[in-house]
Amino acid sequence: MKKNIGKIDKAVRIFIGVAIILFGATNNSVWGILGIIPIITSQIGVCPIYSIIGISTNSKEQFVTKK
Repeated sequence: MKKNIGKIDKAVRIFIGVAIILFGATNNSVWGILGIIPIITSQIGVCPIYSIIGISTNSKEQFVTKK
């Protein structure tokens, strides 16, 4: 799969993931486990939803010309 997550998007996903985990931990909720999803997608650089919709925040992808 082509990487479709840029640097800023990656940082935002990590921040949101950590915030969700902390929120779940402070409220004794298992929903905090969902914070792992944005962290994992930021680390692998691929968002499945972006792939389906056809979005890319990766600046390298935006300037690639198709032959």
